[in-house]
Amino acid sequence: AILQDGTVVSWGHPQYGGDSSLLQPQLCQVRQITGTAGAFAALGHGGLRTWGDAAWGGDSSMVQDQLTNVQQVFATNRAFAALKADGRIVTWGHPGYGGDSSKVHDQLHDVVKVVATRHTYGAAFAALRSTGSVVTWGHSLYGGDSSLVQHRLRNVRHISATLSAFAAVGEDGRVTTWGDAFLGGDSTGVQDQLVGVREISATSGAFAAMADGHIVTWGDASLGGDSSHVATAGLREVFEVHATDGAFAAILSDGSVVTWGHLNYGGNSARVQDQLRKV
Repeated sequence: AILQDGTVVSWGHPQYGGDSSLLQPQLCQVRQITGTAGAFAALGHGGLRTWGDAAWGGDSSMVQDQLTNVQQVFATNRAFAALKADGRIVTWGHPGYGGDSSKVHDQLHDVVKVVATRHTYGAAFAALRSTGSVVTWGHSLYGGDSSLVQHRLRNVRHISATLSAFAAVGEDGRVTTWGDAFLGGDSTGVQDQLVGVREISATSGAFAAMADGHIVTWGDASLGGDSSHVATAGLREVFEVHATDGAFAAILSDGSVVTWGHLNYGGNSARVQDQLRKV
């Protein structure tokens, strides 16, 4: 927790980030804390400082001399990526979770945004550059390898991620996906519908693209990838879409709400549907 004076208080299992006592003198004027599943990275007046399990990103000593002028920190389950003021990226942590970006180091410049997958068995980062190109690294099965679609990753303006797949929207409104096919990495079944896309939302296993006022979904059906049963009820004139880990909620232009996905994650709003007006 960051207190009002910019100091940090941590608690929990000491091995996984619960004990920051050794770093307390350096944890001042902190403005951002990012966490993996077993470590924290704090960005403040004292620079970037990490603590927790070394195997989960808690030890940044090997790259500490590179961690200057850091603007923002991103994380997968077991690795961190720091975005510097000059648009370059510094990574550390488990290689299978994005902690080793050495193979794409020369491409990691002019970065403006970083997005991450977070699968239990591996993860990856995707960096969007100011040129509209995309650079990926990490576990190949979970989004780290975009080589098959790299020719389509041009003039990208937005990237979203599930636990193990990425979806990128280009300036032309076209969508490109890669990563775990079951959790959204394969959009071939709806590709002809993915035109004029403005934005994409994601649960842990599915994507929902807003295209010309209607919604197109794909990925794990139980986690929101199948919206067919509500499409006939009126997934038109959609104003915006929100997501939990396993369900979507679409706000329509008339202020009503349509939901779908896993029941335990908010996919069924039937009980309160009569109250969901003028949202």
